[in-house]
Amino acid sequence: MRLLAIVHQRDAGPGVFAEAAGAAGAELDRWHVAETPHPPAEAASYDAVLVLGGAMNVDQVDRHPWLRAERELLAELLARDVPLLGVCLGAQLLSEAAGGDARRAREPEIGWFEVEVTGARAGDPVVGPLAPRFEAFEWHSYECGVPEDAEVLATTPICAQAFRVGARAWGIQFHAEVSRADAGHWIDDYGSDPDAVRIGVDPVALRRLTEERIDAHNELGRELCARFIAGARERRGTPARATTRRFRSRG
Repeated sequence: MRLLAIVHQRDAGPGVFAEAAGAAGAELDRWHVAETPHPPAEAASYDAVLVLGGAMNVDQVDRHPWLRAERELLAELLARDVPLLGVCLGAQLLSEAAGGDARRAREPEIGWFEVEVTGARAGDPVVGPLAPRFEAFEWHSYECGVPEDAEVLATTPICAQAFRVGARAWGIQFHAEVSRADAGHWIDDYGSDPDAVRIGVDPVALRRLTEERIDAHNELGRELCARFIAGARERRGTPARATTRRFRSRG
């Protein structure tokens, strides 16, 4: 099984999703889309595609012209029914590719937030097992304008946190993929984010909370990605491994 991770910046990679891919016996290719115009292989040839986050915003096409091409690619992959999982910026791009309108949120969500799974969506194969609620690490100032025909799966009081387009494409606003190292780097570099400075993020307090909660969050992220991979494997008819494995948090 072959997966493609679309990476927008070096400190926002697949994180614990890469661990889930390895545990599932999947080959994971990384495409640093801001650095090279072409993926390692044709995107539609992969069994599934992960679309990750980044500090850039969806409306900054003038500064990051590759955003337009990536959005068009996601629309093509949706049309081809390629399984997709978008995270933060990736979820916003997926939303736009499906006809939604990503936009600035009424306030940023930076830090740890309680997310509620909408009651009717607890049966969703990827997000449903997180019902009724869970705590998630967030770092965003924009939100997904969920397409009309998409299903909202989870929310905070600020915005939609998870949605599904059709049967094979998911967007999550929270950072289920983030590794301990990447979260630490974002906190160290919080001053480069004007919104983080404006709302008064306390890096010392956020680092303390993150150290307390990241292991459980990484477990959540690995298992969420494992469920997505299992569904993609079934869709493409790739034989499953004879044994299964439950992830354990790393200390």
